[in-house]
Amino acid sequence: MDGLAVKEDGTYLDGTFGRGGHARGVLQRLGEKGRLLAMDKDPDAIAVAMRMADADARLCWRRGSFASLADWPATAAGLDGVLLDLGVSSPQLDVAERGFSFGKDGPLDMRMDPESGESAAEWLARASEKDIADVLWVYGEERQSRRIARTIVAARAQAPLLRTAQLAELIAQACPRGASKTHPATRSFQAIRIHINRELADLEAGLDAALARLKVGGRLAVISFHSLEDRIVKQFMAKHAKAPPANRRMPVEVSFTPTLRLVGGAQKAAEAELAGNPRARSAVLRVAEKLATENRAVAA
Repeated sequence: MDGLAVKEDGTYLDGTFGRGGHARGVLQRLGEKGRLLAMDKDPDAIAVAMRMADADARLCWRRGSFASLADWPATAAGLDGVLLDLGVSSPQLDVAERGFSFGKDGPLDMRMDPESGESAAEWLARASEKDIADVLWVYGEERQSRRIARTIVAARAQAPLLRTAQLAELIAQACPRGASKTHPATRSFQAIRIHINRELADLEAGLDAALARLKVGGRLAVISFHSLEDRIVKQFMAKHAKAPPANRRMPVEVSFTPTLRLVGGAQKAAEAELAGNPRARSAVLRVAEKLATENRAVAA
C-alpha cells in the first residue's frame, strides 16, 4: 500500500485479485471518487470480486489475464497505480481439486482458469520427452530435468498421469530427496504450472501494458515469488529507469529518456510478517513510478 501511494480520487488496477486482500487495502484508502479495477483469470476469484462490487460501487471487475489490461476500456483514461501479485494464490494451493499442490492429492490440472486451455495432465500426455525436459529446466531450473522427463514418458506408456500425488511420487522415486528438506517435485510442479498458464509471457505483456496505461506519477508495484519472475520485473524496471552502459565503440552518443523511477530497492517480508505468513518468505516487492518524458533525455 505504501508503494502504491494511493490517492483518494485515483484509479487503480489490481491485476491479480485473488480473494481481494490487496483490493480491500486499496479501497480503504480511496475516497468516494476513487475507483478500483480488478482482474483475475480464476472464476472463483471473480465470484468474490462480483460480491464485493455489488457492495461497493467503486469496484469493477473483468475476468482475464492482466496481460490484456490495456484492452479493457476502463483503463483507457489512465491509471494511478497497478498492482501485480504474481504466481499461484494461497486458495489455489489449498484446494486439492485445483491440482497445484504436490502435498494434496487432486486432479492434475494446474490451470488458473480451469475453463480454458490445456490441463497439466493433458500436456504431459502428449508432450515429447525433450519438451518436458526443456520446460522443467527453463521454468523450474530443475537439474534432473532429463531424468524426470524420461521417467514421465516411461510411466505414461503404462498408465495415464491424472493425479498430483501420482506425479509427485513418480518424481520422488526418480530423484530421491536425500538430506534435502525440499520435496523433489517442487521445481517440476512450479515449471509445469508456469508453462500451462503462460505466466512469464503474460508477465512480460502485462508490464508493458501497465507502463502504457499508467499516468505520470502513477506507481507500478509487483510482488514476485521466484527468481524467474523477479528477474523479468527487475530488468523491465531497470530498462526504463536507467541508461544502458556506454559503448565506446559507438561513434555517436545515444540519448536515453527514462520513463520510470525506481522507488527503493527490492523489499522482502520482515520477521513479524513471516511469523504469521510463512509463504511470504520468498516474496520480493519492487516499485517504480512513471515519469514525464518531455525534456528528460540524457546521454547514454
